[in-house]
Amino acid sequence: IYFALAILATPAAPAAPAAPAAAASQIRGASGWKLSEEEACQEDLTRLCPKHTWTNNLAVLECLQDRREDTDIAPDCNHLLWNYKLNLTLDPKFESVAMDVCKSTIAEIKECKEEEHGRGYLVSCLVDHRGNISEYQCNQYITKMTSIIFSDYRLICGFMDKCKEDINTLRCGSISVGHKDVHSQGEVIACLEKALVREAEQQDQVHPITDQCQTAILRVAELSSDDFHLDRHLYFSCRDDRERFCHNAGEGKVYKCLFNHKFEESMSEKCHEALTTRQKLISQDYRVSYSLAKTCKGDLKKQRCSVDASLPRAREARLSYLLLCLEAAVHRGRSVSGECQGEMLDYRRMLMDDFSLSPEIVLHCRTEIDAHCSGLHRKGRTLHCLMRIGRGDRSPIVDGVCQSALQTLIQSADPGADYRIDRALNEACESVIQTACKHIRTGDPMILSCLMEHLYTEKMVEDCEHRLLELQYFISRDWKLDPLLFKKCQGDAARLCHAHGWNESSELMPPGAVFSCLYRHAYRTEAQGRRLSRDCKVEVQRILHQRALEVKLDPELQKLCITDLGKWCSEKTDAGQELECLQDHLEDLVSGCRDIVANLTELESEDTQIDALLIRACERVIQMHCHDVTDTQMDTGDLMECLVQNKHQKEMNDKCLVGVTHFQLIQMKDFRFSYKFKMACKEDVLRLCPNIKKKVDVVICLSTTVRNDTLQEAQEQRVSLKCRKQLRVEELEMSEDIRLEPELYDPCKSDISRLCPNVNFGNAQMIECLKEQKKYLSQRCHQKVFKLQEAEMSDPELDYQLMRVCKQMIKRFCTETDARNILQCLKQNKNNELMDPKCKQMITKRQITQSTDYRLNPMLRKACRADIPKFCQSILNKASEDSELEGQVIACLKLKYTDQRLSPDCEDQMRVILQESALDYRLDVQLQMHCSEEISRLCAEEAAAQEQTGQVEECLKVNLLKIQPDACKKEVLNMLKESKADIFVDPVLHTACALDLKHHCAAIAPGRGRQMSCLMEALQDKRVRLQPECKKRLQDRIDMWSYAAKVAPADGFSDLALQVMTSPSKNYILLMIALSVCVLFLMGLLCGRITKQVTRELKDRTNDRK
Repeated sequence: IYFALAILATPAAPAAPAAPAAAASQIRGASGWKLSEEEACQEDLTRLCPKHTWTNNLAVLECLQDRREDTDIAPDCNHLLWNYKLNLTLDPKFESVAMDVCKSTIAEIKECKEEEHGRGYLVSCLVDHRGNISEYQCNQYITKMTSIIFSDYRLICGFMDKCKEDINTLRCGSISVGHKDVHSQGEVIACLEKALVREAEQQDQVHPITDQCQTAILRVAELSSDDFHLDRHLYFSCRDDRERFCHNAGEGKVYKCLFNHKFEESMSEKCHEALTTRQKLISQDYRVSYSLAKTCKGDLKKQRCSVDASLPRAREARLSYLLLCLEAAVHRGRSVSGECQGEMLDYRRMLMDDFSLSPEIVLHCRTEIDAHCSGLHRKGRTLHCLMRIGRGDRSPIVDGVCQSALQTLIQSADPGADYRIDRALNEACESVIQTACKHIRTGDPMILSCLMEHLYTEKMVEDCEHRLLELQYFISRDWKLDPLLFKKCQGDAARLCHAHGWNESSELMPPGAVFSCLYRHAYRTEAQGRRLSRDCKVEVQRILHQRALEVKLDPELQKLCITDLGKWCSEKTDAGQELECLQDHLEDLVSGCRDIVANLTELESEDTQIDALLIRACERVIQMHCHDVTDTQMDTGDLMECLVQNKHQKEMNDKCLVGVTHFQLIQMKDFRFSYKFKMACKEDVLRLCPNIKKKVDVVICLSTTVRNDTLQEAQEQRVSLKCRKQLRVEELEMSEDIRLEPELYDPCKSDISRLCPNVNFGNAQMIECLKEQKKYLSQRCHQKVFKLQEAEMSDPELDYQLMRVCKQMIKRFCTETDARNILQCLKQNKNNELMDPKCKQMITKRQITQSTDYRLNPMLRKACRADIPKFCQSILNKASEDSELEGQVIACLKLKYTDQRLSPDCEDQMRVILQESALDYRLDVQLQMHCSEEISRLCAEEAAAQEQTGQVEECLKVNLLKIQPDACKKEVLNMLKESKADIFVDPVLHTACALDLKHHCAAIAPGRGRQMSCLMEALQDKRVRLQPECKKRLQDRIDMWSYAAKVAPADGFSDLALQVMTSPSKNYILLMIALSVCVLFLMGLLCGRITKQVTRELKDRTNDRK
């Protein structure tokens, strides 16, 4: 080898030049000619090359052509060197040495064997195929010659022939021998490379490069890929940068080292440009990267990522195809060497770092880059800028072709598999990863999932949030780009959704449609057919949780709802607000958007954990009260039901409360949005309530059916048992918030803003406020509130406030009581010393409500269903259906009670009502209505008492003479009559005489004035000694009754009889009545005899005359 090189280094001596100018362009034939002796190069040689190299032409050549970039060589010397190298390769000795040294190699390489001798192509051909040379001596010789060949494009095998026309057309330099070129010979190749790259990035190709020249350009780049020195343009452009950044890098690693430092601030612009050009060539043909081609050669063959050698720019040669093919193998679990995966990682990162390496991005996104992202090319920022405007605030502002190019690049780079590929994301999220995701191995795909879980939390930083959402926007549009999802679901996707391989697609099943297919199967029941595997379902749920954080992460939702988002939700920009806004405007959405929002809402009702923001806000409540629900694999609506039941626990915060309430409100729009209700009642709804969608209407329909079946005592309920149970749950939930009952809420909106502006909706507080302000409500609202109260009284479980306030008392006193009799049970235990004061107050409120209308007292209504029409029909005729009768019917029944004309059942109920109202004047509506002023004037202190025990009634009785209004006086007199009929309705007297009743009247049944008569007789009997207080109270009552008899005489015989029976002189009066009857009877007998005798005498006289 050294002998051959020595022969080539000392060619024959040249002839004398014809002129001084020609000396630089001709090589003389004299033996022993040396470059160092040429005048054109002596100055440069003295300045640049050590003296010991002057005797060897190759050493001089190597010294001069590897000069520093800023060191110029005289043009004549430069041209002399170019011609010397050209003549050297044409020298027969050059070929003869190659033929001797590489004899066996030439025989093996068909292309070199067939080369024509004498044109200098043999050595160039061997250089071109040096990767296939196994012969040591030949390899050494060709390696030495390579630097000579690659320093001049004219020396490269066939290059000048293939690219002659393109060099002239593109003005990359002259090909005329002896002409002084404007470019260096290495820059001619660089010029062609730039033109090739530019052609791929431009749609209008003014001067397209011929296919054969394209082949030559890429082949030259490929052959120079293993030695930094062989790319002359890049070598000269980056010599200083190489010393600065990569002085320790070996020759094979210089390229990669420079690529890694391309975005350093101190990197020279010229080197940056040269590196970018080479990277662009790599993106067009991966073989231009020596390390990638060598490292992945076996894997490419193994995975059948074949390359069509006849098509240099074919799809299979592109870097993106290589990456997609090998990534597909990795994702499928096939074996790809670690070294090859390392190389792939480097080049995937390279693609993400610099958008300009993807010609499709440059070609199709030029407008968007110029308008929005200029000057951001470093470290992937331009790409993220395009992603940002691609996802848009409301709608993407990039055209579809650019969007598609971005999607293709994301798939090629596959940053979802390793977040480090995306440098911009890596740098922005480094602090978050160190704190929130430090338990996950670096580079693990779970890092991205971890970041998404911490989106909108205090650990997330703003820059990371933006970069993350920008990337996730594109990952969400192709299910394969989420490696965890693809790994667990590829089998299910192929089986259920006819999905293709990782790097394949189908128009019939585009990537975005595959995930929709998967999540439809994820929530199928066993009866509905094929379902996802457990692992795949977990991943589908994870993706759904992420998508709930951001509308734009759901491609189908954003596509169909883009118009509605702008129309209804333009101001809803916070996390999760857009979806809530769409749900709020469900009825206003266009058909496609409405359907997908409805489907998503229906899905959330089944799996509440999909709503990640809600789950995050309710974390404390879930841990304390719903942990047993979340521990199960399937949610099936249990979690939301638990959250609703615990809405008012102390652990509940405002965000969670708002979220739960919002979901309840959305559920009202469609019964399918309540998963448990839908599953329990689906068949019943289809059968009994067809064509009804709104949940509130469905609940009303089913409840009405249940009530009618119950009232009619049907043999079999039409609503199934499981539906009836769930219906009860829904009714109870609706009673908590007026907004969950649109039939009530809509008519009362104006009343709410007018009368209850600062009252919370939850905990039934707004409903309670409307009840308390009932007399000030508008007619429509008043009617609806009355109907609500009627339903609550019939079914106290629907009375949310009563059940909440009296929860513990119900457990204490009414555990075995039927649900519909809970209020009755509480009333019976109202005065128990263990009764909670707040519950007692609530019971009183409900008693006051019942006293306003008999229809609000189900037990009275049932017991007196025959008596009310019989005695109070005139009142019913004047009444409206949905407004209170202001206690008129009850007052009517009271009068009939005192007349003892009621049926036994009705009388028993009225006795209870009278006893209750006697203790609390507020339960007597007529009394309160007619005597409110007198109570304030005469009995203010008694009325203000916290505990009402009949003191106001007693005060009115005592001050009967002072009462001025006749209506009030009449009501007080009625009370006195009632007390005559039953001592139990006079609590003061009953309390005073309790012992005497026990001792003297224990055997006498209560009612109809019997016990009162017993006490009166005892008062008159001097043998009986009554308690002083009882005696005093009885005497007071006698005086009151006497006054009442004077003021209000008996209205009829029944009233008179009652007065007689309850009079203290009852025995005397009855005796006198009996004596009177006897006297009348005797007088009748006497008068009858006399009349009979007179009649006979008259008859005898008449006969005598005849």
